[in-house]
Amino acid sequence: MNSYEYLLSDISNIKGIGTKTSKLFKKKNIITIFDLLLSLPQDSIDRTNLVKINELQIGKVQTVTLNVRKYNFPRIRNLPNRVLCDDETGKLECVFFNSYEGYIKKILPIGSPVTISGKVGYYKKKYQITNPTHISSDVNSIKKIFSSYSLTDGLTEKKYNKIIDTVLKNIPDLDEWLSDEILKKFKYIKWKKSILELHNPKNVKKKGNFLNRLIFDEILSTFLINSKIRKNIKKNKKIKKKFNTDEFVKIKNKINFELTNDQLLAIDQINNDLKSNQKMFRLLQGDVGSGKTIVALIASINVISSGFQVCLMAPTEILAKQHYNLAKKLYDKNINIKLLTSKTDLKERKEILKNLNNNNINIIFGTHSLFQEKIKYSNLGMVIIDEQHKFGVKQRKRLSDKGGKNCDILVMSATPIPRTMIMTVFGDMDTSIIKNKPKNRKEIITYSKLENKIDEIIKFTQKQISQQNQVFWICPLIEESKKIDHQSSVKRYESLKKIFNNKVGLLHGALDSEEKNIILQKFLNKKIDILVSTTVIEVGIDFPNANTIIIENANKFGLSQLHQLRGRVGRGNKESYCILMFKSNLSENAKKRINILKSTNDGFKISEEDMKLRGYGDLLGFKQSGLQSFRLADPVLNEDLFLLADREVKKIELSDNNLNKYMNLLKLYDRADILNDLV
Repeated sequence: MNSYEYLLSDISNIKGIGTKTSKLFKKKNIITIFDLLLSLPQDSIDRTNLVKINELQIGKVQTVTLNVRKYNFPRIRNLPNRVLCDDETGKLECVFFNSYEGYIKKILPIGSPVTISGKVGYYKKKYQITNPTHISSDVNSIKKIFSSYSLTDGLTEKKYNKIIDTVLKNIPDLDEWLSDEILKKFKYIKWKKSILELHNPKNVKKKGNFLNRLIFDEILSTFLINSKIRKNIKKNKKIKKKFNTDEFVKIKNKINFELTNDQLLAIDQINNDLKSNQKMFRLLQGDVGSGKTIVALIASINVISSGFQVCLMAPTEILAKQHYNLAKKLYDKNINIKLLTSKTDLKERKEILKNLNNNNINIIFGTHSLFQEKIKYSNLGMVIIDEQHKFGVKQRKRLSDKGGKNCDILVMSATPIPRTMIMTVFGDMDTSIIKNKPKNRKEIITYSKLENKIDEIIKFTQKQISQQNQVFWICPLIEESKKIDHQSSVKRYESLKKIFNNKVGLLHGALDSEEKNIILQKFLNKKIDILVSTTVIEVGIDFPNANTIIIENANKFGLSQLHQLRGRVGRGNKESYCILMFKSNLSENAKKRINILKSTNDGFKISEEDMKLRGYGDLLGFKQSGLQSFRLADPVLNEDLFLLADREVKKIELSDNNLNKYMNLLKLYDRADILNDLV
């Protein structure tokens, strides 16, 4: 097998790895030899310092040369085997669990000097080393500095080091894929040398050209694939959309606010995509309440006036209905607008599907079911996906393909994320950003309150309700927990009902979608004044009459999540409030988060700070959704390398449309399967 086949081969191909050990590595998501090479050492253990028994320190890993004196092999099963050893300063017992007598006699022969290493214990006035990690008659084979890796039950440090040493001895030299200019920045260090330095125990926790080069390789592989997807989508020529500016003017006259400069710029960028003969694949990103939906609906009217259909896919039925109602207000009656949800009765559903197929529907709103196999569009010209930021590159690519050659794609996200994250997560797309909010939107005033001030918060709530306002009350848990001292939503709901009677509703993730929709509709129609909820109300639903949100245990939420929750209010032109409740014993990080939130309503600034505090993997839930694919790179710590890779890819795009030079890099970083989909 060639060098790349070897690196990408199953870990079971390594000498000394059987089925059992292979399964242990796979539990750690180490499938291939390359996966093993990119699994960083966590620490290093120095076994070079030989000590005497009377110098041993309990609890530390230490190395000592001993004389073997006596065996103690008990006849009772499950009792450990013991070997008494000594040196001129004292005695020590080697204790073995699950080791046979013959094996122990072989490695520790009576009367022979041996060097052992392991964690030192003390029992019945005697030093012990239980299951020593290293035993040898050759002192020099143990007196080394070893790398320490993340282990799992059944995978010992000794076994891991033996396996990694075997692999490091067989690392192939690979043809260079980086340009001379980039290599110069890393002092011309080669890939093989970088890997060897990465696993050198003397380099654990050190940073240098060896690590930066490997991080850059990983980022570059991602950016190259994103570039290839962008090119592949634009390669397919489509029919240009024809524009009628009269429709835009009509909508502008119907809205009761002036569009911001960011909104107008985003409309121009989207319109330029629609008017071109290249397929649009664009992200419209904006802070909560920045007015993305109006931009999408203005873009849609141009597509409709060109004779094409538009489909807007929302994450929930209530949000789909909200977009549908807004479109009905903005569009002329001659435009056929439909809503398709699980509540649509069978007769109407059949009629909608028939009219979609016959091109009698101009724009349709719904959830992900709009892309079921049985739904056929006659002339689909644009798909708008709202709040689906956890769609991966592959899903977005398939969606683009499914829409057909004349179908433009617009993805909207209300989660502001830093520039390096946009490059990584949405790098396959062009991007429009709306930062400024409409002028009629007032800043949300944010307070922090100790939880023992609950009476003051209740009085504030009563005042808001007396002024015909509505209140969100957010709690982290559904039921009371003895283990975690959080306020449960059920308990808070019960306590508020005693004060506000039947004007309180309860919403949480354990309810089915039908129950959730009923409660949300009650709140929307002002049949209840207070909605006690877990974080299920986080995604962009518009409740213009809700002007207050109270968040209990605010220190338990991430900054970006708190900002998203806060964005549920302030949708109308009333003064709006966010009250963060917390306990008195806050950590320094929790205090920082609350102070940042109180100081700004800028979601992009908050997102940057959140990423610094929590790390990028937690920011959008990528660890749970599987989108976090980097082993070494971090968009916060390695921002300079992300920007360098971005510049390098732009140069590659200008000079070379062919990725052949980089195919081996893409294979190594598991990007080739995406590339194969593009062929």
